[in-house]
Amino acid sequence: MLKVENISKSFGGQRVLDGVTFTANRGEVVGLLGRNGAGKTTLLRIVCGLLEADSGRVLFDDHVGVPKELIGNLPEERGLYRRMRAGEQALYLAQLKGMGRQEAEQSLRQWFDRLGMAEWWNTQASRLSKGMQQRLQFVVTVVHSPRLLVLDEPFSGFDADNADMLCREIQRLSADGTTVLLSTHNMQAAGQLCHKTIQL
Repeated sequence: MLKVENISKSFGGQRVLDGVTFTANRGEVVGLLGRNGAGKTTLLRIVCGLLEADSGRVLFDDHVGVPKELIGNLPEERGLYRRMRAGEQALYLAQLKGMGRQEAEQSLRQWFDRLGMAEWWNTQASRLSKGMQQRLQFVVTVVHSPRLLVLDEPFSGFDADNADMLCREIQRLSADGTTVLLSTHNMQAAGQLCHKTIQL
């Protein structure tokens, strides 16, 4: 279980988060809603251990902080190595998450097949469409089977087909026990996916 307890954060004297508290159970999808500047990205970064809160704490299975190897984090500001081939890049990033090369390739091949990406394995990232690049980035985020999946505006820039694909995969991962924390402006997706929402 993820527990966010009384998290507060200020920047330059301006309070961005003020005592945010909620829980997310195993397999639960929790949506963070709010206007731009409400602190959604800041909270996600604190949960991932990329930013320190001024007060409060994040617990995962009753331990302070979430171990990095248990997190799959898809930030809003995404990026790929444009000169690397899709499969080569995915293998490299999967190994950075602690996977062995053979294990990583086996899992990646399965994901590429599942999402209709098999023919892209040897394609340079710069030659992939934006939608293809987004699929690749999602696969790299989940390839190591994280227990906590953190998605910051995951539907941003997705066309309808890719958005539907992403919804299906999030639902499948949730059903398999992955806890999902996401921020989104897509209210339709939030209504479809989230077991509960937190207004910031």
